Amino acid sequence: MDLNQILDSIYPLPKPSKEKLKKCVREVSFPKGHIILRADRIEKKLYFIKKGIARGYSYVEENEVTFWFGKEGDAIISMRSYVDNQRSYENIELLEASDLYEIKGDSLQQLYTEDIHLANWGRKFSEKEIIKAEERLISLQFLTATERYQEILDKSPDLINRVQLGYIASYLGITQVSLSRIRAEIK
Repeated sequence: MDLNQILDSIYPLPKPSKEKLKKCVREVSFPKGHIILRADRIEKKLYFIKKGIARGYSYVEENEVTFWFGKEGDAIISMRSYVDNQRSYENIELLEASDLYEIKGDSLQQLYTEDIHLANWGRKFSEKEIIKAEERLISLQFLTATERYQEILDKSPDLINRVQLGYIASYLGITQVSLSRIRAEIK
């Protein structure tokens, strides 16, 4: 996904402000399996996915629990590090070879102090990330695994072909056998 599309989807910026922000962005590429953010570290960078897919996971009793998928246009960020300069909760792994837009958090924070348009962009970015987290939490609390799987099919059908079923089962909080049953019921 093009950088301009990503930036504009968050909050439209005047051209001079957008150019300032784009000067802080660098394109990077990483292989499949690369851990882009690690739990228990203060992460100093954030990323937007130009091309590729990622998953967020944490360890619970030595098992990986997937709680998030990101694809083209999505941010890869530890909100805890970004907002509070605290160690992150999650690991973020790239599930495909990926091209990303990288921004150093310090550079972004400096831009926020210099340009009100960029400060507003940063506020809208944070608000949108909070809404996404809230939607995931509500989905987890109030929808069945079947309903959450249907939600994936409705909102991001390409995930089914791009993500291992074990990760999708983990995301849904069920076994792969249960996921197979759900998939058979829906077909």
